[in-house]
Amino acid sequence: MLFPFAVVLGALSLALAAWSLVGALRAARPSGGQLLLAAVLEVLVLVQAAVAVVYVVTGTRPVSTATFAGYLLTVVVLLPVGVFWGLADRSRWGNGVLAITAVTTAVLVLRLEQIWNG
Repeated sequence: MLFPFAVVLGALSLALAAWSLVGALRAARPSGGQLLLAAVLEVLVLVQAAVAVVYVVTGTRPVSTATFAGYLLTVVVLLPVGVFWGLADRSRWGNGVLAITAVTTAVLVLRLEQIWNG
């Protein structure tokens, strides 16, 4: 996969996590800026997924294709679910859920890179 792209995804995920953690400590709901960053992050995750699918279809496969597919599906679905849950929770923990979702996204992107490279 594309390592520089994974680094950008990880950095954006951690930025969203930090922003959301600050919001949780301030007892605020997720802001429009956070949602915009989450949307940009999701678009980039979808681009990563499309690149991965093209690589697999053209014959370049990770060491464990089934594990890779599971992680890829999880990272694609995780952020929208986390944002929806974060918006549905009217307490400070809406931002907390978003922070945990963003950290998990960063970890999943790192794990995808590890699985791909064997």
